[in-house]
Amino acid sequence: MAQSPSDAASGARSNQEILRRSLVSPIQRPDSVFEIDPRAANPSLGLSGGVISATFCIPHTLGFRKGSDWGLRSRRGTSALFDSFTYLSSDKTPWNHTLVGWTGEINPADDLTPPDTTPATTASRIAPLNKKSAPIPVDAFANPHELAQSEGLYISKEDKARLEWQLAHEKGSKTIPVWLADDTEGVTDGGILLKDQSRWRRFAESELYTLFHYKQHEPTNGRAERQSWADYYQMNQKFANRILEIYKPGDIVMIHDYHLLLLPSILRQRIPHMYISFFLHIPFPSSEFLRCLPRRKDVLEGVLGANLIGFQSWSYSRHFGSCCTRILGFPSNSAGVDAYGAKVSVGVFPIGIDAGAVERLAFDDHRIDDKVLALRKLYEGKKIIVGRDRLDSVRGVAQKLMAFETFLERYPEWREKVVLIQVTSPTSVEEGKKEDSSTKIANKVAELVAKINGLYGSLSFSPVQHYPQYLSQEEYLALLRAADIGLITSTRDGMNTTSLEYVVCQRDDHGPLVLSEFSGTAGSLKDAIQINPWDLSGVAYQIDLALTMDKETKRAMHGNLYNHVTTRTVQSWAATYLGQFLTVLSSHNATVTTPLLDKAALVDQYRAAKKRLFMFDYDGTLTPIVRDPAAAIPSERVLRTLTALAADPKNAVWIISGRDQEFLGQYLGGISGLGFSAEHGSFMRHPGSTEWENLAEKIDMGWQKEVMECFQKYTEMTPGSFIERKRCALTWHYRPSDPELGAHNARECQKELEKTVSKAWDVEVMTGKANLEVRPTFVNKGEISKRLVESYGREVGQPPEFSLCLGDDFTDEDMFRALNSSHLPAEHVFTVTVGASSKMTLANWHLLEPSDVISSIALLNGGGTNVADLGPLAVVEGHISD
Repeated sequence: MAQSPSDAASGARSNQEILRRSLVSPIQRPDSVFEIDPRAANPSLGLSGGVISATFCIPHTLGFRKGSDWGLRSRRGTSALFDSFTYLSSDKTPWNHTLVGWTGEINPADDLTPPDTTPATTASRIAPLNKKSAPIPVDAFANPHELAQSEGLYISKEDKARLEWQLAHEKGSKTIPVWLADDTEGVTDGGILLKDQSRWRRFAESELYTLFHYKQHEPTNGRAERQSWADYYQMNQKFANRILEIYKPGDIVMIHDYHLLLLPSILRQRIPHMYISFFLHIPFPSSEFLRCLPRRKDVLEGVLGANLIGFQSWSYSRHFGSCCTRILGFPSNSAGVDAYGAKVSVGVFPIGIDAGAVERLAFDDHRIDDKVLALRKLYEGKKIIVGRDRLDSVRGVAQKLMAFETFLERYPEWREKVVLIQVTSPTSVEEGKKEDSSTKIANKVAELVAKINGLYGSLSFSPVQHYPQYLSQEEYLALLRAADIGLITSTRDGMNTTSLEYVVCQRDDHGPLVLSEFSGTAGSLKDAIQINPWDLSGVAYQIDLALTMDKETKRAMHGNLYNHVTTRTVQSWAATYLGQFLTVLSSHNATVTTPLLDKAALVDQYRAAKKRLFMFDYDGTLTPIVRDPAAAIPSERVLRTLTALAADPKNAVWIISGRDQEFLGQYLGGISGLGFSAEHGSFMRHPGSTEWENLAEKIDMGWQKEVMECFQKYTEMTPGSFIERKRCALTWHYRPSDPELGAHNARECQKELEKTVSKAWDVEVMTGKANLEVRPTFVNKGEISKRLVESYGREVGQPPEFSLCLGDDFTDEDMFRALNSSHLPAEHVFTVTVGASSKMTLANWHLLEPSDVISSIALLNGGGTNVADLGPLAVVEGHISD
């Protein structure tokens, strides 16, 4: 907003411009977000101030000429993402930002088409077409030249260093390139030989991109798919290597998009306490689609290496959580996913654009004003509908044309009074496995254009003006300013920046935005006219509504859209996303967590002790959690190790489990030196004995009838669930059922039992891993652990000199609490959490897996054991919080 009338009038070309300057508020800047240095605001995190952004390609397309400077040209697409990197690298933020990205396909400089600098008016470049649309022109940047397999492009060590220096000193953002080539293609002098450069895109853009946009492929050559996956994995490894070359403790690593889904986990494995975020810029599909991906588990597990995962819309984050639950079995909610013993936070952060830069470019350049006037003169007396999309199947260009045809058919009064200007730019994404997929889409669009123009056009006018080409920046912005309606009909989209740029360019004219509800932008732009692109009649109706809308309604709708776009910019997105990431890290850091086990103390205490007590949970500790509980059978390795431990006269080894006596006796009863506690402490069998002691025989079990009736009702409501009847407890298992339905019904069943049976009887309702159990209150693993400590303490007048307790879920915390509150010296007690537990307070990624438990513990029994021998025994000790 101008500060005075003279300021408003200065340089103005019309009275309308003076009025606009006086009334329109300036775009708000997000700089105030970083008024406080994040390092000072979060001292516990030990931030270095460095931010490393990892994205698939650097912001430049490269032209190579041996021995001379590299040709750099701005890469088309993902402008919002690149703008965020520029902002993070600017002096408006306190961060020291570095960008890591692949060089992209490198071409000889002679192959690169120079930018079009020929002066041309919009009328000459955008003219009515009465003929069938031309095919997509070849563009060196969108469709890189592919070298034959026998050929290659050699880049010397000196040329590599020259590019790295250029990128490191490039204005905007310090950039470090990732060089992608097979190790076998390396040259001994430090150079590289590049062959088949597009192979690094194939898995991401042929498999992931299409599936994430709800497009499925037919089965293809398995060998080719395995090779593309190997390339994808190798690419993520090379990114990790490059990042680790520059990483410093306290740096923040921000990873972007579907090309790098494995990178968070790879980095986490190498540096466990690294601060990692991941942001997906495209849609995330429902579990029904992701399950069709053979590498679905690898992809999900790779992303879950991040501390925070960001999405463009709420539905995408919900789909991600559902996939983690249904495919990996990890509990999830709107806040995140419980994975590997840690909470991976999930958030929604709709990205914006650099609205200030777009507005300056669109309105401060008089050449664009001239182009706008030329366009309006060219289509004088007609309403202009503008569409600008990439030419791939998810952009909905065909749906747009069919809807426009329906509009002209149903609203004949608009014939020859409205024109659709549709620009389709080539796509860099491999749309499918077939080489002619883009050509098929182009031909389909051309046929529709010819049909509409043939039906509703004339010798002097064609209602559809189709331009299969790239537009210059000036032409593009002029087109958005001249439009009366912006029409976006994408069938699946992450964040459509054209819609945001259209809102900014309509600052003065308030043209309505008709936007597909399947675009990620739709959730943010509530005042746009939202349509279903598959509903052709509905889209036609909304086009007519937008054309006949009164000025006041248009002004009100656009005012809300303009306020949103100009305040939620890419700068504010970067600041908000980073701010939320620091909040997540601080909350995780502040959680009361258990420290990593002191392995040296464990070994020393074990060797010094003459009396040792071992207490092992069964499911999830000695065996992994499986879908069918009856299939959790101990391996030969487990049996051998338990036998070796129990054979040592210094050791007392107990299995404390929720399993019944029959199961434990059948699979572990052959080891005479083992003691057993079944059904969470209801029954005991001492080492060397074959008789079970019933600790609950005097308890009234009348409650079981009521519980059984309740369980049966929910079993009928939950397909796949079943009831396990024990002597002293009843357990309802829902692991085989739909995970979300099972979890929901378990919560409802628990509420019902707590309101009825728990109040009438002395019983407890316990939640486990995909099960619900009701048992007498006095029956729990904590009471058994107390009894064992006291029993073994009376043998020689003093307690065990070494106690080791292993468990994996909430029911085992009873044992941990009992041991930590016992009279045993703290240095004699080691409580160990195994695997992932959603109920326990853990914040590390080094957890013991069931397959490693026994062999690691067995190493303690060897005379030559040292700390290094423990291998995968990465565990936690101390109190597990309530």
